[in-house]
Formats: sequence, C-alpha cells, structure tokens
Amino acid sequence: MSPLAQIDSELRRLLPANLYTLLWIQPSAPTLMQVFEHLRALRYLLNNYVPPSVVSDPPVVGQSRHTWRQSTLLFTDLAGFTPLMEFYFTQGPQGAQALLEVLNRYFSLMVAIVSKSGGNLLEFTGDALLVEFPADDQRHDLARAVRAGLRMQRAMHDFACIETPQGLLSLKMRVGIHADKFMSVDVGTPLRMMRILLGEAVQRAKRAEGAGAVGRVCVTTQTSPLLEEDFRFETHTPGYQLVVDDLSDAALGEYDLANQQRRSRRSLLFDRSEAAIAEEIQTLTQELIPLASYLPPSVLGLAVASACQRQIPPRFVTPTVLFINLVGLSQAVDTIFREEAPALVAACNQLFALINGTVVEAGGVIRNPTYNLDDPDIMIYFSNAVYHGDDVVRGVETAIEIRDLVADFPALQVRGQAYPLSCRMGMARGLVFAAEIGEPRGRREFNLLSDTVNTAARLMSCADPQQVLMTETVHDALQVVRGLPHLSFENLGLLNLKGKSSKLATYAIADDVPSATTSTLR
Repeated sequence: MSPLAQIDSELRRLLPANLYTLLWIQPSAPTLMQVFEHLRALRYLLNNYVPPSVVSDPPVVGQSRHTWRQSTLLFTDLAGFTPLMEFYFTQGPQGAQALLEVLNRYFSLMVAIVSKSGGNLLEFTGDALLVEFPADDQRHDLARAVRAGLRMQRAMHDFACIETPQGLLSLKMRVGIHADKFMSVDVGTPLRMMRILLGEAVQRAKRAEGAGAVGRVCVTTQTSPLLEEDFRFETHTPGYQLVVDDLSDAALGEYDLANQQRRSRRSLLFDRSEAAIAEEIQTLTQELIPLASYLPPSVLGLAVASACQRQIPPRFVTPTVLFINLVGLSQAVDTIFREEAPALVAACNQLFALINGTVVEAGGVIRNPTYNLDDPDIMIYFSNAVYHGDDVVRGVETAIEIRDLVADFPALQVRGQAYPLSCRMGMARGLVFAAEIGEPRGRREFNLLSDTVNTAARLMSCADPQQVLMTETVHDALQVVRGLPHLSFENLGLLNLKGKSSKLATYAIADDVPSATTSTLR
C-alpha cells in the first residue's frame, strides 16, 4: 500500500496518470523522489498563476471569506492589439507564435515595472492588466501607481514600430487609476475557488482607463487632488484628468521598492528515506491544494502534464465562447453595512458555485472573473477537444440555464433594500490561440486570444439584461442540430460593435425559451 494513501484523492489531481500509477504499484524511494520533484515543479508553476496575495495568504478551500481593501487600482489596455492579432492569425501557427512572442515581451516588461514600483499584479484580462498598490498610512500608494503608469507608458516606445510583412504596426496603451475602498471576496467549492473584487472603486478605475487617451495616464478627479504636490494635471473629459509627464528620467526613477520577487518555500531533502520523502510530499500537497483550486480543472490538467517543462505549450482550438456580465453585485456592496457583509458574501458564494456547477456539468471551462465598466464578467468556453458532444449546443443550453438561474436567484438584501441581480451574455465561435500569456518564467496565466473572444465580450456589452446575443456562426451551427425544439431566436440584423470595421449579423435567444433543465434554486 502506498505510504501516501491518506492523500490519494489530492494526488489524483496533482500527478500525471503514469506517475500516479507508478506510485501505487511501486512506492519505492526513487518513485517517491519523482513525485516530490514533480510537485515541487508544479508549485513553482502555480505560484506564478495566482495573485501574490493568494500565495502569501491562501484560503481554506471551500470556505468563503472577504476583506475590505483600501488601495489604488491601475488598469491598462492595449490599443492596436486587434489589428496586430488579426494579421498574425492569417499566418497560421507561425503567426500565432510570433504574436505570443510580441505579447509576452510586452507583458514581461510591464510585469517588471509593476514589481519595481511596489504593485501587485492581480490579473491579466486578455491584453490588459489590473494592478493593486496597497495603501499605507502616508498614502504613498497613489504616487507609486502614477509613477508606475508613467514608466509603463515610456516603455511603450519599444512597441511603436513592429515590423510585419504587411508593413509597420504599433501598440499603444491607455492607463487608468482610481483610489478607494473595495471588497475582495474568495468564493467557491473545494474543487474550484474564485477571487472577485466588488465595489464601485473597481469600476471607476476601469472607466478611467476607458476614458483616457493612448500614451497617457488618466486619473479620476476624486484621486487627482491627493497627488497635486507630486504631479501636474491637465483637464480631460468630465470626471477625469491626465497626468502631465514632465519628469526627468532621474526624477521618475526606475523603481520605488526593491523588486519583490515572490519566493516559494524551498523544499530541500537532506533525509532521503521513504518516510522523510513521504512527509515532504504531504507538505507540498497541502500547499498546492488551495493554489490548484483557483485553476479550472482542465487548465490544472494541462499544468500537471507540463509541470516539468514549467510552462503549458500553446495550441489552436475552436471553442464556443460565452461571456457573462453579472449586474448588481457592485451596487449592493457599495451601500452595505459591514455587519451585512457576511450574508452578502454567502449569497455570492452560492451564486458562483451554482454557475460553476452548471458549467462543469456541461463540460465547459470557467475562467476567474474579470471586470467590465459595470460589474464582474465571466468568460466560459466549450470545446470538443476536452468534452464529447456539440460545443455550440452545450454553450447555448448553459447560457439559458445560467440566465434562468440568475433570474430566480433571491435579490440581495442591503440596508432593507432589495438588489435584484441580472446578467447579460454574448456568444461567438471560432479559431482561438490558447497559450500562456505574461512573463514566460514569472507571473502569467493560461488564456485564449482571438477575435472570437473579443466578439463575444462586445456582444455581451451590447446585450440587454437577461438577454443572450450570438453571432451568425453560432446561430447557423444550431440550425443543423436536431433535437432542440425548445430553442427559438430573434434576428437583430446588423450591429455596430466597438473595434469592428463592419457591422455584425446578430441573433438573440427568444426571451420565452426555458432552460433544458429546471433550476433547483428556489
């Protein structure tokens, strides 16, 4: 019997199948060493896949928790990435690899600046970044964030002229900053945890980025008065000001804090007896469980299979992509009494667990929430490469089930007022490039890149509450599927989408179409 039988269920998720089998049939010291080396490599990989605060203070999996944070938030977004991506995608696998190299060169530079400036990279959102500068007593976080933004903008000169066979293309960036209080929430089940940031502060930082100008750092007018001793500003649009970059290189400097590279606990084995190795494996496993819970099971599987290489190889897939915007959560948080927070967090935990269960049951992959101008977004994708059955059908039926689940979900109760929740959804299908984005040997995550992803997100932004919009590709794929008598659609004609040069044929699922299954939530 394996000396690690008591943690067998965890090891099934964390070991490749061949190594797991070897551990059971031949649990010798050499086999245990292989397990130890694999888990140590996996820990290195997962430490770079989650925010620093999760690594330093991991949750108890399956238990929700929340903290109020006073911080300065910085959002970035690339301008010019879509035409660059569209060009490279016409070049096949070589073009996709070239695009990944450009994107990761950009991210590596930005991640280094964030680290040197004292920021914590919370997440990648496609080609964007969300960075937190935790507040201190003197509020140095405000100036650190602005200096980081200025350094990032200056670094964009490296991407002003990107040579391609079609000529020169360029990348530019917008940076938005806002400082205020928000709620950080960990929700989920033992199999899948998620971190969500809730509150108007998150949306205001995102709006500052959207309202900004390329090549500039934009701050809200609520934040700029706190910075007037250090920086000059010029008026932009109502509610926002642009930082004037008139600092010399010496005045701006290269860093505010020493580069705080996160270091894992080093696992060194001086005693290589079976008992000592088994004990260290148990310790590593306990460290890995909360980190692994923040990854979708399919992505965790890729990480487990690629741990020795310390990176997941890129690949092309053709999934159905579903974007969901959950409306109402942040509004409720901004008016809450502190004593009401546990009940609201418990409701969020239930909602996200139900959504995740619905997606997993249908064989989908749900990514950690990102942030729209209004409320959190969730990207879900369905691929025949990881699950048998039509991915378009599973995607549409999941969208309807989640729509009905959110409609039936009890309104959040805050200060005696009801805050009903709703959702908006967008769907698209097409070729995507699935790859690690970020710093190749540092902070990064597995993501999908393509116009298909952008189209689904933009359709979501155009949808009305409780409406599911889809591309013509998704609609036409459903027309050839038999056995879907409960589905009907409305042709919305051609819609203008942000960033699209031509209008897009769009359909909506009819409002009266019920889900294929009945929600158990009442």
